[in-house]
Amino acid sequence: MRRFVTLVFLLLFTVPFGISISGCGKKTTVTFCNGGDSGVTTGTLTTIALTPRIYGVSLNFGQKGQTATPSGADCNGATVSPTGLRYSTTDITLADVNPTTGALCGGNWNRNTGGGVADYTICNATNKQGTAYITASARGVTSNPLPVYVHAQVTSVVLGNASQDCNADPATNCSAANSSSTSTNTACTVLPNGCCSQPVTTAISTNTCLSQGVTGQLAARVFDANGNNISCVVGHPSYAPQTASIVTINQDGVATATAPGSTIITATIANAGSSAGFFSTCPPASITLNAPGVTAGNVVNANENTGQALTATALDTNGVNITGLALQLLSTTPKTLPSGSAGVVTPIFPGSASISAQCLPPTCNPAPLNEIGLFGNGLPVISNGIPVTTPGINSTVLYMGSTNSQYIVPLDFTTGALGAPVRLPYVPNSMVISNDGSAIYLGNATELMVYNALTNTLTRQDTTVPGTVLALSPDGTTLIIADYARQLVYLASATPAASSSSIQSTYGAVATRAQFTPDSGTVYISAGDQTLVHSNFTGWTSITPAAPTTDVAVTVPSIGAFFAGQVTTARGFCPITTPTTVNNVTTLTNTFYPDAGVAAPTTNHLAATNDGDHILGLSANSGALTLEDLFLTHQTPTGPAIGIGPGSCVFTPGPLTFFANPVAALPIPNVAATAVGEVVPATDSTIAFVTYTGTGGIVPTYTPSTTGAGALGSIPLATIAGNAPPTAPVAGVFSSDNTTFYAGTSGDNLVHVINRTTLADQPTQVIAPKLPATDGSIATPNLLAQRPRKAND
Repeated sequence: MRRFVTLVFLLLFTVPFGISISGCGKKTTVTFCNGGDSGVTTGTLTTIALTPRIYGVSLNFGQKGQTATPSGADCNGATVSPTGLRYSTTDITLADVNPTTGALCGGNWNRNTGGGVADYTICNATNKQGTAYITASARGVTSNPLPVYVHAQVTSVVLGNASQDCNADPATNCSAANSSSTSTNTACTVLPNGCCSQPVTTAISTNTCLSQGVTGQLAARVFDANGNNISCVVGHPSYAPQTASIVTINQDGVATATAPGSTIITATIANAGSSAGFFSTCPPASITLNAPGVTAGNVVNANENTGQALTATALDTNGVNITGLALQLLSTTPKTLPSGSAGVVTPIFPGSASISAQCLPPTCNPAPLNEIGLFGNGLPVISNGIPVTTPGINSTVLYMGSTNSQYIVPLDFTTGALGAPVRLPYVPNSMVISNDGSAIYLGNATELMVYNALTNTLTRQDTTVPGTVLALSPDGTTLIIADYARQLVYLASATPAASSSSIQSTYGAVATRAQFTPDSGTVYISAGDQTLVHSNFTGWTSITPAAPTTDVAVTVPSIGAFFAGQVTTARGFCPITTPTTVNNVTTLTNTFYPDAGVAAPTTNHLAATNDGDHILGLSANSGALTLEDLFLTHQTPTGPAIGIGPGSCVFTPGPLTFFANPVAALPIPNVAATAVGEVVPATDSTIAFVTYTGTGGIVPTYTPSTTGAGALGSIPLATIAGNAPPTAPVAGVFSSDNTTFYAGTSGDNLVHVINRTTLADQPTQVIAPKLPATDGSIATPNLLAQRPRKAND
């Protein structure tokens, strides 16, 4: 009875509980690859991939290698790890493989060597050349065959012209290893040398450049240690550009030109890299700058603080339009109209400037140094200049100093009151103000003095760069200082807040004048029996002139520079390029900044007008002051032209030639000059004022003409009551808006204010800085600098 009760209990409680568990259970869903109810299921390894699938691996005789980690997938392409892999080869005497690790040998691995030497550690060269295939297997699945090319040791790879005869001239565009590439000829009958009988016809020629967006197959020749051409038995090389912005290269070796320039191409084969050659994207042949809605040649009127759009059209040497070019919009007068970007310039003060679009290496159209000039790469290209004028009047802060006084005196015309004289540690020999008007650099044989123009205080004394300050770069970063005691030229940093100006570079020379190009990347220096050029791209260039030089003026646009001397000469910015071709590789020898074909009259001082039409020269001989107007045109000589614009370069016979036509030597009357001063053109190029040392009591003026000789004029200097008569304007500077010319004068030691519109001295506005001279007298204000400021500030 008891057993019966127990049985009933179990039936009532145990059975329903079991049913409950069964009812809540979940079964794993099985999905078959064929969509049916049997066969291979998803998640099961079905494929193994060895890469590089098409191009395989290249090994020298006896060289070790390694297969890439295989990837596995199921029938739907989902990743499945291929565990328990085993590797095998089709020819153990050609390309051996470690069956468990996939380690490769260009020959035969050691096995059962004994003596404690582990298997698969020594690769024995069999010197057998050919192709073997490696596979990896796991769980009944075998990978694709991976080709392994075994060959003599590669010692060089040379990128060159495509082969036209695969039997006589093997190259990679003949290689059967490339026959699977979509970019090559798939019809391949293999010759005894391993090459296809027909070459790929789309391969790039090294005798030309490719226009932007054009593609072509790279072709290379591969050589072993004995100089044998083994291009068709080494497999597929991979290529990489040194400058990625110029060209992109895919895994097939198909190159696509992207931006102008030339770059080294590195080819890698058999785990060895080689600088195989160069690739060239065609450079700009011309750049044309336009202002929308303004007829070419007319002045663009741009309002203050209002962006002015400019558009640049660039054509390459094949006449193809270039897009996305890394151009700089550069201004000749950054103090009022700074250099712009993104096709827009914005005036910040009234004034005038010439704006040009410039493609300047290495930012635009770069090239390795030994390939500068090849196809025109590595050369600067500059557009036409666009004259921009911003109407209006601004106020001025004028800074007055002297080479015979330890003081500097400011005058803010907004208030009309002279500032307190600031005593300097030493008497300055030069004074240069930054374009932003924040800092003034004063030279001395003992130290460089830095003056804060905004607070009127001396902020730094720097004994590391003594000498005369010749120039400050437009971007305010670099000073050119001539140290006459040590006969050195310094390129020094110009950071006003730094404790010292770090010397970036030096050169042995006795320099007299210097001028930067608007991009601050190049500076031309007159140095007596040397002509110096320093470029951020090519470094220092020293040239021996035909006669000593005394001054320099950069052309507008900056396609070269003129140098004053017994014979006025010029240097172009395009090198003379001499090509040499050896083994299908062309290298170049460049003569940088060559003579530009100018032999003009004697000048002691030079200045360029912003309109690009005139180089104005000044000379003094036996008391006679003479002005030369070199009417400037430029022309591309006969030869294979790179360009047609004002910034064009040519291969031969030389660089862009300036035809500087002296319209006449114009003696300046009523002046007895013991030394020249400067020609100071207004930034709108309509007039220039002349300074000098001597007697005459006038300020000479010159109004250039676009058709011939311009007109000389003169402005009498007024005698101010209580002062001696003025004898000569020894220094001068225009206000940024071109409305006023400030002339520091000898004789009365004042600064005269000349109205540009009336061309008259204004005695009621004369300035008396009263600079204390070193001998206790009043010094002549022969160092002047100005900065603009808003009239209502």
